Amino acid sequence: MTRRGDFSVQIYRQILEAVLDGRFRSGERLPATRDLARRLGVSRNTVAVAYERLVAEGALVGRVGAGSFVSLDPSTSPVSRRSAPAGAVFPRDVWRSLPVLRRPEGMRYDFGVGTPDPHLFPLTTWRRLLATELRGEAARNAWYGEPAGVPHLRAAIARHVAVSRGVRTDADDVVVTNGAQQAFDLIGRVLLAAGASVAVEEPGYRQVRLLFRSLGARVVGVPVDEEGLTVDAIPRDVRLVYVTPSHQFPLGRAMSLQRRMALLAWAERRGGVVIEDDYDSEFRFLGRPLDPVQSLDRKGRVIYVGSFSKVLIPGLRVGFLIAPASLRPALVAAKQLTDWHGETLTQAALARFIDAGLLAHHIRKVAREYGSRYLRIVEVLERGFARWLEVVPAAAGLHLAALLREGCRIDTTQVVRRAAERGVRVETLAAF
Repeated sequence: MTRRGDFSVQIYRQILEAVLDGRFRSGERLPATRDLARRLGVSRNTVAVAYERLVAEGALVGRVGAGSFVSLDPSTSPVSRRSAPAGAVFPRDVWRSLPVLRRPEGMRYDFGVGTPDPHLFPLTTWRRLLATELRGEAARNAWYGEPAGVPHLRAAIARHVAVSRGVRTDADDVVVTNGAQQAFDLIGRVLLAAGASVAVEEPGYRQVRLLFRSLGARVVGVPVDEEGLTVDAIPRDVRLVYVTPSHQFPLGRAMSLQRRMALLAWAERRGGVVIEDDYDSEFRFLGRPLDPVQSLDRKGRVIYVGSFSKVLIPGLRVGFLIAPASLRPALVAAKQLTDWHGETLTQAALARFIDAGLLAHHIRKVAREYGSRYLRIVEVLERGFARWLEVVPAAAGLHLAALLREGCRIDTTQVVRRAAERGVRVETLAAF
């Protein structure tokens, strides 16, 4: 038989643990003793004893006529929080070497690769569109959404990429994802068997390299030259190739038409698949962009991946893939098994944003701004750093690369470190 004192001790301990764990914050009001007693099915005096002990130990403070409030700040308390046990269960070996990338804080001038300026995001318009969706039927629909994404957004994306990039597609071809990274994950889940070989650009996007490694694939770097990926250097056992042909990451060059055709010929000859990452091609500063590899594909061997992380902001977590019909059912199933579907209110608001012509207007506006910044940086590099650096020509995107001139002996790691000490963030090509 449980005594009243036992209940009082349990209540005391659970409230104290909640305070120490941060579930009850300093200054937060606790339920009245009468209310808590009724909810727990105990006497009011039992709860009062627990509260009195907590007050005596300084965890709570009682205010006449107002109630009991948390007075202990766990961050300054000498009492240790209860931590989870270290555990005896460990991940597969590959996960021991995969880092979690974190953006450095406190940089006054951040030249990190691939992040749009958040100040250019149309926040007022976006807030209005989200409010419209919150008042609409979508917010009241409690059932799960479609794994492939909100139909209106899929249709809007198909129209957008058809007009802006010449992609051959319709709404049925589109699968909306949580950023481009999830698109690559879905493709890997559907196509890669354990131990399969995948070719990526060298230098190239490290997150894709790490992702495919985590799926058990053998990742092979293929060199990039002035025309793009060196197709002849793709190993014979590779059947999946990842490329960034419109704006090679991180060098910035565009893949030539001849090299694009050679890549498609490789895919047909080897029974391969090409993942085309068109990550920031909307921001074109010079000339007309080459058509995507997908638009040249006549055999259904290209999966086109896009994202709104660069065009808008990464925090929206909206990307998409456009796949041949033979792969779509499997990709949709993989999406459903991964997270069922994306956030429907954001997708619906983005569909409105595209259909109203606001995305096209936004792209034109920010492309001018980014183009101006690009020219300013190139001017400074060529005027003040030409002795050491040669700018790699680029006609699009949110970053540019510069190579050390031949014979220049400089430790770029030290340059990055010393720049960071002065509040300036830059990155080396060695990181890619």
